[in-house]
Amino acid sequence: MPKDGTQHLEALRDGREIYINGELVDDVTTHRAFRNSTRSIASLYDFQAAGDNVERMTFASPATGDRVNLQWRLPTCYEELAKRRQAIEAWNEVHFGFMGRAPDHVASTLVGFMMGIDLLEAHDPNRAAALRDYFAFVRDNDHYVTYVIVNPQGDRSKATSDQGDEFHTVAIVDEDSEGIVVKGAKMLGTATAMCNEVLVASLMPLQEGEERYAVTFAVPMNAKGLKQMCRRSYEENAASVFDNPLSSRFDENDAILYFDEVKVPWERVFALRDPEVCRALFHTAPGHAMQNYQSMIRLMVKMRFLVGVARMVAETTGIVNFPQVREKLGQLTSETQLIEALVHGMEAGARHGGSYLAPTRNAVISALVLAQQLYPKLITTIRELAGGGLIMLPSDVRDFANPELADLIHKTQKSSVYSPEDRVKVLKLAWDAVGSEFGSRHTTYEMFYAAPNFMNQTMAFDSYDWDRAMGMVERMLASYDLQDSLKEATSAR
Repeated sequence: MPKDGTQHLEALRDGREIYINGELVDDVTTHRAFRNSTRSIASLYDFQAAGDNVERMTFASPATGDRVNLQWRLPTCYEELAKRRQAIEAWNEVHFGFMGRAPDHVASTLVGFMMGIDLLEAHDPNRAAALRDYFAFVRDNDHYVTYVIVNPQGDRSKATSDQGDEFHTVAIVDEDSEGIVVKGAKMLGTATAMCNEVLVASLMPLQEGEERYAVTFAVPMNAKGLKQMCRRSYEENAASVFDNPLSSRFDENDAILYFDEVKVPWERVFALRDPEVCRALFHTAPGHAMQNYQSMIRLMVKMRFLVGVARMVAETTGIVNFPQVREKLGQLTSETQLIEALVHGMEAGARHGGSYLAPTRNAVISALVLAQQLYPKLITTIRELAGGGLIMLPSDVRDFANPELADLIHKTQKSSVYSPEDRVKVLKLAWDAVGSEFGSRHTTYEMFYAAPNFMNQTMAFDSYDWDRAMGMVERMLASYDLQDSLKEATSAR
């Protein structure tokens, strides 16, 4: 049988060093800031281990024969790519697309690394061997891996080494026959509290002399010297599942990770002191393409859910048959279908790189550019459809337990299609998705997790097939000239 939720929860009780609200967390599976979200992740593993889902969600590891999630498959043909997507889509439907760093995301990154292993082989066979062995390890244990690939903001006008602290971001302190020692911080540690392993990578441009910051490696979350400082927990501050149905269960949290002279053995070091190789794992190998292909699958599910919320809000307030509202909803469905079409287009247009099949980088980047624009637009439209109804709601589910307040709720929370209780339920869900701290964080996440939009637009420009487009224009221009046109115009008169 594949890994299940009980096994995952047990693995999280490993002595990891997590701080929140000024205190050290003893057990993330029971702490009020993390317990529901960790169980939501566990439910993914229960889902893959349940009945017919074993065949749908897993495959036999080529090394052990044990069943592991399809997220680890390196697709060699369209059918394998599509089946892998169907499994990822099914997993994302469990959390409605709201867990952006669920296990399938960084697993997809590592799959992309492995699909481009040849570039590491050419650079350093030892680092390539380390990646091969690590991939087999996390695959065969069906581990949950997340990543930190961005430097702490600091002063973005200055170079990495000019922040006033040489260990502001992760840097190599020392190396010996056993491995390297690293020190410094990385972000954005989404879901680090509830995963097994973290991949650390260097993507930001570096100057000559800053090679000590160019390193890609992985460590377990309980590595000695690894500290997590978490942001405010939306789960902890959720009043109830009724009041905050999303943030109470799907808040994957984010953390800054600080590596306080963490020893990383050589078998976990994949790139060393070479900025180009660090970036090539993402942008030459299909690491970036595979991870963001997964992101578009997740966003496809999430937008499908949110357009359902938009329709339900319109029905709740009795405006669904207004012509202008149907136009808005029709626009939303078209944009939701666009994301789905982009996902299927990535698969149909996928290309082989050696033995493996991956979506092309320019197709993925184009999808990112559009998605970063469409998501906040969808959120704004839901706000417009709901109006003040998102705010004028009972303060807490306990209001229903007070007979006097319950009577007022029934008098003031009217709907032609729903009971007062269900009207409140729908609008509290909508608020949690678009207006709560959790909802606002998700808008920020979708706009920036894959870099600011201007950077993706620039990558879209750089990766587009301009030769083909401009060649058509040049062929058109070459099909006529000034002198022939003058003769033609003169003879016509």
